[in-house]
Amino acid sequence: MGVLILAVVVLLLIGGCVCVYWAARGDAPRWARGVAKVTLLGSEITRSASRGSRSQQSSGDD
Repeated sequence: MGVLILAVVVLLLIGGCVCVYWAARGDAPRWARGVAKVTLLGSEITRSASRGSRSQQSSGDD
């Protein structure tokens, strides 16, 4: 069951990356631009969360 969930998540990530690429080319339909926005927003949230956890770890080592 876990492998199935992981496979679905990976497929969604690949689809999001394809939509980002397609939207960057400029000829994507509206739905693909929406998926690209959601994908980029998710990556920004993930990046900021990883930065926050990294700074908390380094400040706690004193």
